Amino acid sequence: SFSLIAVAAHGIPIEFPAAALEEAESARLPDLGRRDDLRGAPLVTIDPEDAKDHDDAVWAAPDDDPANEGGFKVIVAIADVSYFVTPGSALDREAERRGNSVYLPDRVVPMLPERLSNDLCSLKEGVDRPCLYVEMTLDAKGHKKHHRFGRGMMRSAAKLAYGDAQAIINGEDAPAEILKSVKHLHAAYLARWEERKHRAPLDLDLPERRVVLGPDGGVLRVEMRERFDAHKLIEEFMILANIAAAETLEQKKLTLIYRVHDAPDPEKLDATRDYLESLGYSLIRSDAARPAHFNHILKLAGERGEKEMVSDVILRAQKQAVSAVDNLGQFGLNI
Repeated sequence: SFSLIAVAAHGIPIEFPAAALEEAESARLPDLGRRDDLRGAPLVTIDPEDAKDHDDAVWAAPDDDPANEGGFKVIVAIADVSYFVTPGSALDREAERRGNSVYLPDRVVPMLPERLSNDLCSLKEGVDRPCLYVEMTLDAKGHKKHHRFGRGMMRSAAKLAYGDAQAIINGEDAPAEILKSVKHLHAAYLARWEERKHRAPLDLDLPERRVVLGPDGGVLRVEMRERFDAHKLIEEFMILANIAAAETLEQKKLTLIYRVHDAPDPEKLDATRDYLESLGYSLIRSDAARPAHFNHILKLAGERGEKEMVSDVILRAQKQAVSAVDNLGQFGLNI
């Protein structure tokens, strides 16, 4: 009932126009054609256990190039929605009107009809799906050496929850192909984490909360989701894929939209500095505060058992990430 009230209160459309439904129902998978055949690579999806769809997949393996000893090849693939939703079509117009899918504790109101959102555009385990992918080469220290984009046909080797992937990382047994895939992904992530440590992005690792519903649909409790290396692995590779996308569009001199995160406002920084000082922390008295300065405070807060509270204070000091046509940089990622 609460979800339906929220949907009605915000005017979220539930029904799709007949023309959009007709286009979705008539959609068919493409032939391999000129697409790259990725079906031999054991890409896996790693999502929350209650995920409603699976639109991205990952794969990694040691680079066999002798000139890149200790390096890795990494593939990040996403469902090729653009194959099914063409410009100006009924599906395109309806997706533009909705803008996004809406996720509620007990349901999702999709941007596209279920035939696409939960089927043809969902990277289901063991079935062919068209995808857009980027293959990235990392050196042994996690630096991206180069990348290339392509359109492919993939077949997910496994649908893993974060807990499943973490169990494999921790040594739990799994089918050989999946075991190798997850172990290679984690090894590539650890190399990337070395690069991240040198870059020193803002180390805000805030817990995610989950609403747990009872059999009658009522709220039983709100609980913290566990944070695993498996979460950070996916986040790190998705960020890297987005960086590769921006670089490619810049090289082609195309207009693009960046996801930017500007430095904190001086006024907010002053207020945060005063509050942190009241707790016994010292933040540099300069508008040139960098993520490393915040990270030093977060490290101390962790030692004092106050990291969650201090993390929330530092988060509130940050500007909101926004989309912009100018590359203002990413303060939080320190790039």
